Amino acid sequence: MPSIAVYNMNRQQVGEVELAEEIFNAEVKEHLMHLALRIQLANRRAGTVKTKTRSEVSGGGKKPFKQKGTGGARQGCVRAPHYPGGGVAFGPNPKEYNLSMNKKARIAALRSALSYQYKNNRITVLDKLDFDAISTKAFVGFINRFEIERSLIITDDLTNNFQLSCRNVPHFKLLKHDALNIHDMLKYKNIIITKGAVQSVEGALQK
Repeated sequence: MPSIAVYNMNRQQVGEVELAEEIFNAEVKEHLMHLALRIQLANRRAGTVKTKTRSEVSGGGKKPFKQKGTGGARQGCVRAPHYPGGGVAFGPNPKEYNLSMNKKARIAALRSALSYQYKNNRITVLDKLDFDAISTKAFVGFINRFEIERSLIITDDLTNNFQLSCRNVPHFKLLKHDALNIHDMLKYKNIIITKGAVQSVEGALQK
């Protein structure tokens, strides 16, 4: 069973935690990660784009001029697509982009993402994440001590001080363990996770 060092916020090692083999050291299934990412991004789309056809725009209904004798081409309605203010030909209509995958495959994709990060030494485990007061400067100092960048921060307890301290720092995102998703795990280079969140994630992703 793999293990990883546990640090405090001053980068002092305070112990170790054992990681579940089937979650943090599993086979990395890239095809499942790709499918889960596609589904998550597709399900974000609203699909509400719409243009009006010639039957939906206002106006028209009357022949603009007589059929013959004008020297111009015959016209039936000023709301045809080639007229300014006319309807759009072959424009987009609302549609659903929703996709789905079964629960086992979705969990396997999350396991693969965690295993990929662990095998590349991109996971840092902390005993807790909290500040005595709201301070962006304190958060930047914390990040500089660990010499990490572009990180997803996963915690088991969203404290107000820590949440407000990190929200204005770019390239860092704070999540509670139950909001873990494939997109954020692949988007950010590193993962910072609390010891309590490790146990919660393992409980949620157990076979």
